[in-house]
Amino acid sequence: MSLLDTLLVMLRVSFGVFVPLCFIAVLVWMERRGAAFFQDRAGPNRANIFGFRAAGLVQNLADAAKLIFKEDVVPGHIKHKYYFILAPVIVFFTAVVSFAVVPFADTLVLGDRSYVMQAIPTDIGILWFLALAGFAVYGIILAGWSSTNKYGMLGGLRAAAQVISYEIPMGLALVSLLVVYGTVDLSEMARFQGQLLFGFIPMWGVILQPLGVIIFVIAAFAETNRTPFDLAEGESEIVAGFHVEYSAMKFAIFFMGEYVAMFTSSAIIVTLYFGSYQIPWLATDTLIAYAKPGAVLLMIGLPVIAYFFIGWMRHSNVSHYARPNDPRKREVTVYTKIVWGLVIVMEIALLVVLFSASGGVLAHIFVAELQIATFLLKTTLMCFVYVWVRWTLPRFRYDQLQKLGWQTLLPLSLLNILVTSAIVISVS
Repeated sequence: MSLLDTLLVMLRVSFGVFVPLCFIAVLVWMERRGAAFFQDRAGPNRANIFGFRAAGLVQNLADAAKLIFKEDVVPGHIKHKYYFILAPVIVFFTAVVSFAVVPFADTLVLGDRSYVMQAIPTDIGILWFLALAGFAVYGIILAGWSSTNKYGMLGGLRAAAQVISYEIPMGLALVSLLVVYGTVDLSEMARFQGQLLFGFIPMWGVILQPLGVIIFVIAAFAETNRTPFDLAEGESEIVAGFHVEYSAMKFAIFFMGEYVAMFTSSAIIVTLYFGSYQIPWLATDTLIAYAKPGAVLLMIGLPVIAYFFIGWMRHSNVSHYARPNDPRKREVTVYTKIVWGLVIVMEIALLVVLFSASGGVLAHIFVAELQIATFLLKTTLMCFVYVWVRWTLPRFRYDQLQKLGWQTLLPLSLLNILVTSAIVISVS
């Protein structure tokens, strides 16, 4: 294996591991700012380092420091301490590894070598996700059982019943999608969505499976134990449920596992239904052929976006009352310099692409980076939908989720398979 091969393997594995972990901070910040926005109140805006608040991101560091140094208590009445400690590890590990098969760009071709843009290049694709995502519920069940607490046990039992209710409609929704795509390989699914229907409509899964995407997204919400389906930890009923006896870093691992699962589910939804890394009407070959015009457009667009973003910061990052020597103005001045510095670096990189050979190595790398940015943008928007739903809808009752799963989603998913199969057979 050459040095380039080793470097690219390390980069794609690092992407598959560190991007979900980095998104924990982003999603916690998004959760708090989103909650504040929907409830018409101020979000985290007090924690700072030498006056720099980073729009509330510094609060994440304060929370991390608190959880790391907080006393880690294992109650004396717990008999199975090994399983009590193992449970959050299972939840966190399965959430991280589930993302490993998600393609974040098209196959990168450098000379005569091809590099699949997945942390773990495998053709079993969606089956990997279903297996590991379904296995995560064992961590919740184990946590509830090993806590030797009636509320914890009820939370674990709820999780077991919940997984039966939503996994079946989720799997059946995927059957309809597999009938259309004809493969379980996520990379092939992403390439399929680069085509055009009737010559002008992107063949995204949401266009081909409008009912299936609704079923899958609802099931994905239940799988991540997010409101309105957080019945396994319903605070108003069973006071945190399966993690009622957890504290400090063991609780933090559960907490982080939820946000990694939220990111992974969003990435899967984007890959299956919203074109993955595909840019509408611009397939990979088209992007490579027009890499230089694309670089010119970005060189023009980046300064414009930066200008309006800095204007928004200057308008929003001020005290709500008259304040001499407002430290927020100094903060914005520093952020302005950072933003323009990043713009200059990206402009130089785009200039290099502009003067490189057409269709050469740099053009392929530029397109891969553009597709990665597109994939992360779509995934972030899907994560926002998770936050949006959480702070909009109230929690369902336990029996309501069962009814939704068995009496609504299951018949609809079977009907979707019937209609999809009939259409595919008729047009083939």
